[in-house]
Amino acid sequence: MADDFDSLDARYRRYLLFLAQAHVEPELHGRLDIEGVVQQTLLEAWRSAPDRAGWSIWLRRLLANNLADELRKVRADKRDIGREQSLEAGFAASSAKLGDFLAAGHSSPSARMGREEQALRVAAALDELPPAQRVALVLQHWHGWPLARIAEHLERTPAAVAGLLKRGLRQLRELLSEDDR
Repeated sequence: MADDFDSLDARYRRYLLFLAQAHVEPELHGRLDIEGVVQQTLLEAWRSAPDRAGWSIWLRRLLANNLADELRKVRADKRDIGREQSLEAGFAASSAKLGDFLAAGHSSPSARMGREEQALRVAAALDELPPAQRVALVLQHWHGWPLARIAEHLERTPAAVAGLLKRGLRQLRELLSEDDR
């Protein structure tokens, strides 16, 4: 039974961490225990998942609810069902973005893999990047931040951030290419 949970944890932890980190405003990362929310989500899924098919959808739904609860505590706002629904929709969109992230330069792996499997691989590869590269990529590609805002957030020059983005994409492609071998 513990082996089942370890398998679930190993397969989905990085994916859920990525989704949560990508959907929480960077300013709130220090005030919110994102890893704790992911751990709670994995435990709930392990205890209550109706069946193993559609695992990622079930996990995204649980994560959206758990993250909305924690964000509500941090923001001290009244309950807003719209936020929970928008988080769940955002997670689904991010999962699709993960699957398509490198498709233009990497079409053969995306043709061989299912969307969910590719999303898990991209999330795992993003997790292996140096933190500054990962943050820069997430802020630009998931939050839509312009270079100047990312530079201000990371306390770097725009040229330095452009270098982080370029190196991050190159390393991400290399990591995914290694997985294909």
